[in-house]
Amino acid sequence: MSIQWFPGHMHLTKKAISERIKDIDVVIEVLDARLPGSSANPLLAEMTDHKPKLKVLNKQDVADPERTALWLDWYNAQSETRAVPLDASDPAPARKLIDACHLLAPNRGGMAKPMRVLICGVPNVGKSTLINTLSNKRQAKTGDEAGITKLEQRITLADDFYLWDTPGMLWPRIIVPESGYNLAASGAVGRNAYDEELVALELLRRLQEHYAPLLEARYKLGLPPGAMAEMQDDELLEAIGRKRGAMMSGGRVNLQKTAEIVMTDFRTATLGRITLETPEQFERWLAAGLAKDAERAAKKEARLKSRGKGSGKREPGSGDPQAQ
Repeated sequence: MSIQWFPGHMHLTKKAISERIKDIDVVIEVLDARLPGSSANPLLAEMTDHKPKLKVLNKQDVADPERTALWLDWYNAQSETRAVPLDASDPAPARKLIDACHLLAPNRGGMAKPMRVLICGVPNVGKSTLINTLSNKRQAKTGDEAGITKLEQRITLADDFYLWDTPGMLWPRIIVPESGYNLAASGAVGRNAYDEELVALELLRRLQEHYAPLLEARYKLGLPPGAMAEMQDDELLEAIGRKRGAMMSGGRVNLQKTAEIVMTDFRTATLGRITLETPEQFERWLAAGLAKDAERAAKKEARLKSRGKGSGKREPGSGDPQAQ
């Protein structure tokens, strides 16, 4: 299953960023520390490639600390980029973002040259909570669902520090399937864009491979040590449903309800501190996605040529990289 979600208001967000970016000194991209590669927007990277960037690995308090360290090293090795971990509800580290922006743009500051910062992120990444923490006011709406912020707004953090908030934005075509599943599991994708049972199965496969003890501790299925990691994902989902009482008539498990239970346990960190990807894994997924996308484009080109039409341009979206 390919997960895609780019509703109309995201087109407007793309246009707003394109118009705003020329006047911006630093771009803050808020990432989900549980999926730091999948939640980095390649469309945003393309639009802001010439600007210094601050990558904020938000929700670090519910992410795997060892994997967070790997991601910080990975992003900090990139040109004109700094990365910091953050829990947006904690005011102390949130204030450090202002200093980080000044390090990235040392010539900005003071009333003559105020710092102008654009803050972006995928939906439901905790950006609005972070803004409210930074400004000590409830200036941005928050909620545990994708698409809360709908309009661009300017927020003054200091006399010489202006922050432009933008609505959460994905990109027109997600070419890395694993990223689509991870984004859906995190709540960054609208619920009408994916099958919850399929996303829960993919999530369970990832957790079985790397976090089986957390699954065992949460669901207490009474299995021998190591047995949960060896189960088929659909068998595990059904076993969890029976254990949690998600039943229908005739003794059947309500898999839809069970899928919601599993994803809610992940999103609320009830399962524990989890990160769904490492830099090495993500680079492999990205390479495979780019190769498949190039193959798809080549096949389309060949079809057009065989019909005598030819093609002087690529299909819209076929060249969207998922590189950060």
